[in-house]
Amino acid sequence: MLRVLTLSTLFPDATRPNFGVFVERQTLGLAAHPEVALSVVAPIGVPPWPLSRRGHYRDFAMVPERERWQGLDVHRPRFTVLPGTGGHFHVPALVRALWPLLDRIRGAAGFDVIDASFFFPDGPAAVALGRRYGVPVSIKARGADIHHWGRAPATARQVLAAAREADGLLAVSGAMADDMVALGMPRPTVHHTGVDLDRFVPVDRAAAKAALGVHGPLVIAVGALIPRKGHDVAIDAVARLPGVHLWIAGEGPERAALAARIAAAGLGDRIRLLGAVPHAELPALLAAADVSALASSSEGLANAWIESLACGTPVVVAEAGGAREVVTGAAGRIVAREPGAFADAIGELLASPPPADAVRASVARFTWAANTAGLFEHLSELVRGH
Repeated sequence: MLRVLTLSTLFPDATRPNFGVFVERQTLGLAAHPEVALSVVAPIGVPPWPLSRRGHYRDFAMVPERERWQGLDVHRPRFTVLPGTGGHFHVPALVRALWPLLDRIRGAAGFDVIDASFFFPDGPAAVALGRRYGVPVSIKARGADIHHWGRAPATARQVLAAAREADGLLAVSGAMADDMVALGMPRPTVHHTGVDLDRFVPVDRAAAKAALGVHGPLVIAVGALIPRKGHDVAIDAVARLPGVHLWIAGEGPERAALAARIAAAGLGDRIRLLGAVPHAELPALLAAADVSALASSSEGLANAWIESLACGTPVVVAEAGGAREVVTGAAGRIVAREPGAFADAIGELLASPPPADAVRASVARFTWAANTAGLFEHLSELVRGH
């Protein structure tokens, strides 16, 4: 058996059910492998009291430090984060918090390799822990963990050092791998995400829209309400397309600004902010839409792209991350990150929609089975070579 300790600060809990669902799904796939014994550690960062009792941090108090989650035995130790320090002290705080827990796991189930599923602070912490326990370490890069933490003054050195000292590196796309090399990191292995092709499927689009109460073309945008996702671009693009509806699924600090933008343009009858949508409800929304639009300024390889395409819904995206590894042929358009370009591309796809089966075929290779097989072989090779 390959005994894996998966470490991820990007992992859902009862207070954040949509947080890191793709990491959760990857972990479930690995746990189901017949030759894997898996331990899951999903740390939660909280500031010192009394800040820990304010805002969203307050909700973490109800999350148990160990629980069964989707059939997994998940440990959720707390570590201290210091607001205003740019993440500089996250890694030592995380390492200190994990030592007692990993000592216990090591003495009980044991582990042969540490699989860090997010680059910061997980990666540098995993390297330190790998040295302590004498096991190899793999770190996976997904997007903001490199594009933000890998360049931020307080954390860039820690990220680069971890990349150089890890036994193996993974990246969600070839573009992500190129970005890592440009920062001075060894070239990682590309390890694509997966999509549940049994849940994300094409449907009768007209019937699906009617069930949602939508009459006319529907554009869907899925992503956190943060500037990087570019929802303002999608709003301004749809404003140029009379009769077209835009539904935005996601929550975040830009909600008030986006709502004000919609109201100022008089688009409240055509554009809706749906808030956080449970992942289980996304297939129905994506399959009902005529086009999916996401004007991200940076990505690794967005799950929203893959899930939309699996539903037969073409995408319009900006040139970001692994877009060109996914959006080919019938899959949609890659355009400039500005409203006019998005409006033109959306209009073209509405006027001449590609066949749903051709759109779906573009992501047929993105299966969770392939994701699991690739991760198992990668981690096994690290253990064999250690």
